[in-house]
Amino acid sequence: MRRLAAVWHSTLGRHLLVTAAAVLVVVLVVESVDDFRAVQLTQMAYLGIAAGGLTVLTGLNGQISLGHGALMAVGAYTTALLVSDDPVLPLPVALLTATAVTSAVGVVIGAAAARLRGPYLAGATLALAVALPGVALHFGETLGGEQGLRLRVPETPGWVLDAAYFVTAHDLTRSKYVAYLAWFTLVVVYLLLANLARSRVGRRWRAVRDDEVAAELAGIHLGRARVSAFVVSAAAAGAGGAVMALAVRLTAPTGFTLTLSLTLLTAVVLGGLGSLTGALAGAALLTFLPSVITDAGTSAGLDDIRAAELAPLVYGVVMVAVVLLAPRGLVGTLHAGWRRLRNPAVTPDPTTSADAASPGATVATSKGDTR
Repeated sequence: MRRLAAVWHSTLGRHLLVTAAAVLVVVLVVESVDDFRAVQLTQMAYLGIAAGGLTVLTGLNGQISLGHGALMAVGAYTTALLVSDDPVLPLPVALLTATAVTSAVGVVIGAAAARLRGPYLAGATLALAVALPGVALHFGETLGGEQGLRLRVPETPGWVLDAAYFVTAHDLTRSKYVAYLAWFTLVVVYLLLANLARSRVGRRWRAVRDDEVAAELAGIHLGRARVSAFVVSAAAAGAGGAVMALAVRLTAPTGFTLTLSLTLLTAVVLGGLGSLTGALAGAALLTFLPSVITDAGTSAGLDDIRAAELAPLVYGVVMVAVVLLAPRGLVGTLHAGWRRLRNPAVTPDPTTSADAASPGATVATSKGDTR
């Protein structure tokens, strides 16, 4: 018990224990659902991966991006180019390659974005999201034009089938194989992001977000901190785009419009800025809410078209309600309420996120951290 307590009090050890528990939950959940729910879980996973990267950029570093859908497209197209030929690369290799390529693109975009602030940065990333379909059309011979690129998901490896049969005593379908791959990718990405957020790098990001002047006086290079946050966020978006390509099995410009970027930002705001748990909760809400609302509308006597039109309305109502009643997001508000119950004498500051340190503590922790 003492060793377990010592591991839990260590940041890395605590994150590894949570990761092990998350893997167990993933196996139990995926094995208990049918193929349709497995596809929904895959959608939640790739939205959660990209939203996790965006919450690092916006919640921890304070940069607003409206173009993360374009970064997801980079990862998706890279994956499509890698697995469309025969023989097909192993999917983990394709995912890593897509993440690396998107990270390289993030270096270029992040270097330019580091010079911009506030609405100017949002406008620049918005232009990136709008211009992406034109790039795919211009290089139509390579990227498939409007029709896009179709992916041929390879057969499930034999060792995976053997392991699945050993655990569940039945064969593993391709949809569940992609769901497993998506969720294991999400677990790994969140483990890395959580450790980065609690590390020296994460303290630099929060210091730059909270007070640029104080951070610079403490010896933090502002441009370097912004670029590193953008690159990490882009890598997560690339991994999410790669998983999305495998799930949809088609990479086309219509799948990476401005709507996708706004969906990611909506997930981050609903869940809570700066919280990875909030990003995952927002992704879950945006994944399962439309089907729940549509089923409720159908049960109430509406036809299929009117029932489907209820989802955008509920999106808007939920978004307004969260902004007015829970400005810190769903997870941030629950976290603040729990802390208030544990220590009623302390009133939390509503301007700080659930996972962020106070500005003074952040700058003080980062002081002298110039490497």
